[in-house]
Amino acid sequence: MKSIRNIGDAPAGLPIAADDLLEFHAARLLLLIEFCGTTSRSDGVTRIDGLTKMAKLDFFVRYPQFFDVACKTLGLPVESVAKSVESSMIRFHYGPWDDRYYHILAYLESKGLVSIVKDNNAFKLALTDTGKHAAQEIAKDSSYETLVEQMKQVKKALGGKPGSTLKKLIYQIFDKEVGQRSLGESIQ
Repeated sequence: MKSIRNIGDAPAGLPIAADDLLEFHAARLLLLIEFCGTTSRSDGVTRIDGLTKMAKLDFFVRYPQFFDVACKTLGLPVESVAKSVESSMIRFHYGPWDDRYYHILAYLESKGLVSIVKDNNAFKLALTDTGKHAAQEIAKDSSYETLVEQMKQVKKALGGKPGSTLKKLIYQIFDKEVGQRSLGESIQ
């Protein structure tokens, strides 16, 4: 994964995919916290409680076909606005995972866009004021319109469920597509 600042170091003849850019993933995670997180009434901070919950919500954003199947299985009328896979994920011990999360979250924290606090065994991922402003600015860009709408649908359908419930749901519904894959294998 490269930063857009270092893109000039790449050979001119090689194509660069958005999936290879740190900032692309950082923008998506900012939007995920903003649109799939919960906002505290007391301090107005928007957050997602737990890495598992963040990853599973991200899974349903990135894999809209799986989101549609999950909604049908749960009897929910929600349907994806996105139609294709945003960016691939791998099978991890706790279900779909992106091995870049730790780098991206460290990047966001170092830029002062998110705060990450360990609370017992879980990490709370919260937008800072700067992060909230950045997420709102990114959301105004028309190229993120479909992604933001997908996130709103995911939050509406699944945002109130804990990460462990989402993980179990994924393994229950998508055993062949996720559960039966080897650890580290890409989910298709």
